[in-house]
Amino acid sequence: MQPEALVFDFDGTLVDSMPMHFRCWQRTLSTVGLTFDHATFHAWGGVTTREIVRRLSDAQGVDVDVEAIIEAKEACTRAHAHEAVPIEPVMAIARAHRGRLPMAIATGGPRAVVGPRLDALGIREWFDAIVTADDVEQGKPHPEPFLRAAELLGVDPTRCRAYEDAPAGIEAARAAGMDVVDVATLIDRADAPQP
Repeated sequence: MQPEALVFDFDGTLVDSMPMHFRCWQRTLSTVGLTFDHATFHAWGGVTTREIVRRLSDAQGVDVDVEAIIEAKEACTRAHAHEAVPIEPVMAIARAHRGRLPMAIATGGPRAVVGPRLDALGIREWFDAIVTADDVEQGKPHPEPFLRAAELLGVDPTRCRAYEDAPAGIEAARAAGMDVVDVATLIDRADAPQP
């Protein structure tokens, strides 16, 4: 399928920020008595911060102030955003297709965190639409973020190619009807700029 639009996840797809996010989760959750192991963190990649806190609180039977945890986690993420580095094979795809195909970001991150990071990388203008956790009712693995991105681009979701790194995001993009590329398959490929 020759895509008519490209939709990218952000964390773990365009930028290698997952180690930083995991450290911020550990720091934030340790203050309220919640734990978050690495395997679960990876499996829940792309899930909104609010939903992660709800799941952990329910599973561990610990009542927490969800808003305070979200605020603390986002503050840590903003403070350590400089630790995230571009994932060059995926950035090369976006760079090669900016201005040639409509492109969007569909992320589980909040706009207040994602926007400044896009600006710092100098790539915000590459994207015709940016869908964050603030723009949808249901986050990944629900397809809403990807469906909303396709809608904003004016392209049928089945004509879009999505780039994702996390199981929840891959599931969401597939449920939206998109062709999905697991970015792990691109990391060692010399021909990554092909859409």
